Amino acid sequence: MVTFDAHSPLPLYEQLYRFLSDEIRTGERPAGSRLPGKRSMAGQLGISVNTVDTAYQILAAEGLVESRPRSGFVVLEYDAPVPAPAQQALPKPGAPEPSAHFAFDLTTGGVDTALFPFRQWGRIQKELLYNQPELLRHGHPLGDESLRAAIAGHLRQYRGVACTADQIVVGAGTEYLLGQLAHLFAGKTAAVENPGYRRTSAILQVEGVSGCPVPIDEGGLSLAGLRASGAQLCYVTPSHHFPTGVTMPAPRRAQLIRWAHEQPGRYILEDDYDSEFRYDIRPLPSLQGMAGPEGPVVYLTTFTQSLAPSIRIACMVLPPPLMEAYRALYAAYSCPVSRFDQQALCRFITEGHFARHLARMRLAYKTRMEMLAAALEAAFGRENIRLQGRHTGLHLLLTLPGGPGESAMVQRAAKAGVRLRGLGSYYMAEEASCPPNTVVVGYSGLDTAQIPELVRRLHEAWCAQ
Repeated sequence: MVTFDAHSPLPLYEQLYRFLSDEIRTGERPAGSRLPGKRSMAGQLGISVNTVDTAYQILAAEGLVESRPRSGFVVLEYDAPVPAPAQQALPKPGAPEPSAHFAFDLTTGGVDTALFPFRQWGRIQKELLYNQPELLRHGHPLGDESLRAAIAGHLRQYRGVACTADQIVVGAGTEYLLGQLAHLFAGKTAAVENPGYRRTSAILQVEGVSGCPVPIDEGGLSLAGLRASGAQLCYVTPSHHFPTGVTMPAPRRAQLIRWAHEQPGRYILEDDYDSEFRYDIRPLPSLQGMAGPEGPVVYLTTFTQSLAPSIRIACMVLPPPLMEAYRALYAAYSCPVSRFDQQALCRFITEGHFARHLARMRLAYKTRMEMLAAALEAAFGRENIRLQGRHTGLHLLLTLPGGPGESAMVQRAAKAGVRLRGLGSYYMAEEASCPPNTVVVGYSGLDTAQIPELVRRLHEAWCAQ
């Protein structure tokens, strides 16, 4: 008999599907047998007929059952896959140790998938599957127009971005879009933040754009360093610099825009990767909004951080001259994002679910951050620890003045079962300027119940004589 876990993040239809799938794959429900009628199953389990129908439809889509006239859903023959011969995995040079080896993973980039809006997203996907079969056909190469219009409204309201749907390109992640964008600037040099997101420089380099590391200060990217670089492009994370957490103030933003206007062909690439997670005040208007819809700013953002890593939906906003060049270069390309995912996100935004989902996520992550910060300060003493970046984002900078050194802190934490990275690992040049004894603490995947044990291990690892 099926038993449901009321505390599981999985919706009821997913739990039912998994139970029946396991029975079919193990032979408990043999080929040719019938599944109970939908109404009968719903009555037995005390759930809705729609819930049962959704689970049955997933089984049918996977080829485990089929719907037959006057027979209902019948179990099909299941051929278990033959396991491949065991091979010894070769280590990848420079690859980080798998997180499974650690009790606590404090690296950045993850999200808590338990916060995913299973019920709303699943309902929308189901309705689209049954009611809009035209989504199986090709859509607009820039992304469905309705989604781009919904994104334009969302960005205007919450990010201060001034654009129309015709300026938006939808793609499978920010990195994908950045790679496409780089083709328009092949042969040029881009100033990139130092420290910063190393993968950005790698993507630009692959596409023929040279990356020039430029230091940041308390106001973000150094204007003096930018001018000295001779770069024609500038990649920045002004709302929440990664990884230091610096927010670029309005005067620096205005100076950056003036720099772009000084010479034709200069552009700012503004990566706004997580400003929806701001805990004190709403973020400053975007650089794109300050520059205007025809200004020299390309705005990039992702929905992966606020939904789930596997939902690869991001977008960029191009000024008209770049959009014209983009259309000419990529006229033959199709949008890489499933139209079902596009329309699910469109409805999720327009029906108000996204705004409510973000509010719940902000509260959850803020609570998590405050509990972690309080526990660290209580264990180490406020005078013995410095935490930066509490106002926004999903990570903190932790500095231990007089500590054993960044490398030792990372290694000792690893021995204690805690995975994290030192700030120095994000520097591409002039690492000597890196603040000592500083590590990056990502808390997005941390359960609040884990915090006391985590902090105990870190204190023991770093303060043991």
